[in-house]
Amino acid sequence: MRSGGHRAGGVLAALVAGALALTGCDAVGGDAADPTASSARPSPKPTPEWDRSPESLVAVGDSITRGFDACGVLSDCPEVSWATGDSAEVNSLAVRLLGRSGAAERSWNYAVSGARMADLPGQMARAAARRPELVTVMTGANDACRATTSRMTPVAEFRADFEDALRTLRRSAPKAQVYVASVPNLMRLWSEGRGNPLGRQVWKLGICPSMLDDADALDSAATLRRETVLRRVEDYNTVLEEVCAADRHCRSDGGAVYDFRFGTDQLSHWDWFHPSKDGQARLAEIAYRTVTARQSPS
Repeated sequence: MRSGGHRAGGVLAALVAGALALTGCDAVGGDAADPTASSARPSPKPTPEWDRSPESLVAVGDSITRGFDACGVLSDCPEVSWATGDSAEVNSLAVRLLGRSGAAERSWNYAVSGARMADLPGQMARAAARRPELVTVMTGANDACRATTSRMTPVAEFRADFEDALRTLRRSAPKAQVYVASVPNLMRLWSEGRGNPLGRQVWKLGICPSMLDDADALDSAATLRRETVLRRVEDYNTVLEEVCAADRHCRSDGGAVYDFRFGTDQLSHWDWFHPSKDGQARLAEIAYRTVTARQSPS
């Protein structure tokens, strides 16, 4: 997040096609189909099964996935990453899925602090080279966290870059599963952190200025600015869900990260904005719940 930066259609179609084959309905509305014609119809293509226990994982995204400011001020701490970290305090998604030794051997973290959606295709190319069974995606906060609201990534551009990133992955890893986390509620992070004097000082170094500048200002202009950022985040989350739903091997968290009520225990005590180790653990829980669910939550 550092500055500097709902798949029902396919299932429904398969069910309808199956029902038509079973009832013998034909295209012109006859009560019964020709048995010969019926037997010649191809079977509906089955919906791919989601593997709830993938054996390798690559994480892509931004500073949240790098554990930025979770261990020290203005620095990455990938060992506490919700996705691939080895910290017992966090119990990352990789450790939960692969075990500690498996995570060390078969998980990779290609997230970059400050990255925006435009950087995701490049990260996906690196991820695809590993032929992973699961790719985790958490990005978008930096697209909203800009110097001014006018510089936030346009929604259409955000969508195009995300679609490009998935196409990049599919060229080399067509069956890799993808978990997509929603962008956190940046307004809540401002609300929780603004009461801490140290946090406000660190914010002045350039952390999410579109939301965090003039943290104590409550005038109409400041309120409008923050609400504009919040609406853009919500638009980004809509894009993430829609694009993911169009990919048969993708699951989004259904807005779970956005809805999570980060409190001061879940925020870094260096910048009061990025997730702390406890916050990283909560992100790992959400991801594990989504990846191992019998049905997609979105």
